[in-house]
Amino acid sequence: MKPFPRAEISGVALKSNLQRLRELAPNSRVMAVVKANGYGHGLLNVANCLSSADGFGLARLEEALELRAGGVSAKLLLLEGFFRQSDLALLVQHDIETVVHHESQIEMLESAQLAKPVTVWMKVDSGMHRLGFNLEQFNDTYQRLMQCPQVAKPIHLMTHFACADEPNNPATAEQTQRFNTMTQGLPGERTLANSAAALYWQETQADWIRPGIALYGVSPVAGDFGSNHGLIPAMELMSRLIAVRDHKAGDPVGYGSYWHAKKDTKLGVVAIGYGDGYPRNAPEGTPVWINGRLVPIVGRVSMDMLTVDLGIDAIDVVGDDVMLWGKTLPVEDVAEHIGTIAYELVTKLTPRVAVCLD
Repeated sequence: MKPFPRAEISGVALKSNLQRLRELAPNSRVMAVVKANGYGHGLLNVANCLSSADGFGLARLEEALELRAGGVSAKLLLLEGFFRQSDLALLVQHDIETVVHHESQIEMLESAQLAKPVTVWMKVDSGMHRLGFNLEQFNDTYQRLMQCPQVAKPIHLMTHFACADEPNNPATAEQTQRFNTMTQGLPGERTLANSAAALYWQETQADWIRPGIALYGVSPVAGDFGSNHGLIPAMELMSRLIAVRDHKAGDPVGYGSYWHAKKDTKLGVVAIGYGDGYPRNAPEGTPVWINGRLVPIVGRVSMDMLTVDLGIDAIDVVGDDVMLWGKTLPVEDVAEHIGTIAYELVTKLTPRVAVCLD
């Protein structure tokens, strides 16, 4: 018997999405971003499925070490860089590349004694103003890195976009122009494009694209769907009915008793809740998929369960499968109902949800 709740992960979909992104950016290599446990899809599972990617982007050193321990020999890049001086020896030992975005990291590199130089991607703050070196800092910082014997040459260059998921916002074009002006004539490889930029801003694709959410079949743009770009959802979040109950008009259900039935109906209780990562703030009407139809959540999501209105004529029974999101119920749609983004839904799943690779 399959466990529940469970996240069913399609290796076929992951591979198809990688190929589709290659088609959309034919002149770029692909740095597949697998941080946050492979966006909730299972870090090592995703990396093994996407073994044909040109490299993998991680947020933390611990993620990179997990991949190395799992036998992944591909290029690895720490997108947040290293945090401690002691991390540098591990980067060398395990052949891990790093972003450098702050002076403190340069100081650690300058004072380090390493067996060989570290491959560095210098992050340019082209307008997001979160991490990276701005125009006033750029030249002096670049020269410091060039003079540092612990830094491999050439230095690679990158930036990150603030508004690439807004296709009509001119900020991305402005950031691209700023980055190109700052880095003009310098050697080394370049990467600018995240998922949204790779899909909507072809001029940003450069030597590498860094798709994250798009690899998993999800659009990064509000109101859009991955399927519009030939992408396939890689995750189906499944559970099952553990109770079906007759429910009278006027009766409440759940904590706080704030929802009352307007007419006689049948309610289904689904074995998933905020303890599994399904948002507690999912409002009445948020859809789930049961036996070929959408039914609405009613009442408050609790730690282990949520309740749905099956309708008075329902013939659903205990044990029936329930899809919280997947191919027939896009996670983008669920996110819109809840008032969040699909990124948050797929990455918030807790260890109670079994991740099953198909």
